[in-house]
Amino acid sequence: MYNQIIKFFNITGLTWFVPFVKIAAGENPSLQIRQLWLIMGVPILAFMVFLGIWSFSASKVNTSLGAIPGPVAVWHEAGGLLDDHFAERAKEAEYYQRQQARNEQKLAEDPTAEIKVRPYNGQATYLDKIFTSLYTVFAGFLIATLVAVPLGLFCGMSPIFNTAINPLVQIFKPVSPLAWLPIVTLVVSAVYVGGSDSWFEKSFLTSAITVTLCSLWQTLINTAVGVSSIDKDLINVGKVLRLNWSTQIKKIILPSSLPYIFTGMRLSLGVGWMVLIAAEMLAQNPGLGKFVWDEFQNGSSNSLGRIMVAVFTIGMIGFVLDRIMQSLQNLFSFGRAI
Repeated sequence: MYNQIIKFFNITGLTWFVPFVKIAAGENPSLQIRQLWLIMGVPILAFMVFLGIWSFSASKVNTSLGAIPGPVAVWHEAGGLLDDHFAERAKEAEYYQRQQARNEQKLAEDPTAEIKVRPYNGQATYLDKIFTSLYTVFAGFLIATLVAVPLGLFCGMSPIFNTAINPLVQIFKPVSPLAWLPIVTLVVSAVYVGGSDSWFEKSFLTSAITVTLCSLWQTLINTAVGVSSIDKDLINVGKVLRLNWSTQIKKIILPSSLPYIFTGMRLSLGVGWMVLIAAEMLAQNPGLGKFVWDEFQNGSSNSLGRIMVAVFTIGMIGFVLDRIMQSLQNLFSFGRAI
């Protein structure tokens, strides 16, 4: 049980809990306290120093939107955004309650009356924008994975195919999202007919496809490297057993290259999250990128504080996404040399 708990924390990346488990088991407490200080104490101390430097220097820098807000002001703005969210949810609940009461009264007066349920069209809150960004980045990441993994498998299995596609990878991999965005916008506008009955907004498709185009290369390259580095003895065993092509992929190639694939997916998700913010700014997809742009255009006294809240939110979400992908990577490569 003891080893299983430590293994779980190592796989999930929650290594700062390992010293607590070892202390509870009585394993060299002084050493575990030192490890705990290195894992948790030093980063916390460094972050406190950062907050102190930020608080001291913030008021000395004046911009067109006012002085740079300090940690306390940014925390206050974050609380205000949360209060706005809960106030908006309360308005939404009251709206549906009033609508339900009207419909019940209408049915009481005329049981055959036609009842219409109109959706609430209130303002999107900060948390709504966070979920919009997450939905968009995962849509683009999913498309990128579905495209990159099969291409990477083909590249790793066929030197000819790899030679053919490698120039395209090298050309398009460094292209900025700001270069892709106008092209994607024009193509989506020409091909996709949006409207009230459409499944997706054009701004969402533009942002998601831009994320796809910028984030698929890392998964493709790592998948190709993983497949090409598989032990040749395993491939030869498959040939001796006369396994067909699809069986070789499912039983030998894909399981052996999974650690590399998840490494590429981890890199792709990080790139996609960075790309998304710029894409949302220009495509006006109602996520965090548009929130930052709107606050910059607004230019009110609290705009700079809200922008800094968004900066920390983007960074923390990126950190959490990276931890999740690292946990998946560790799960598929735990105890294996990559």
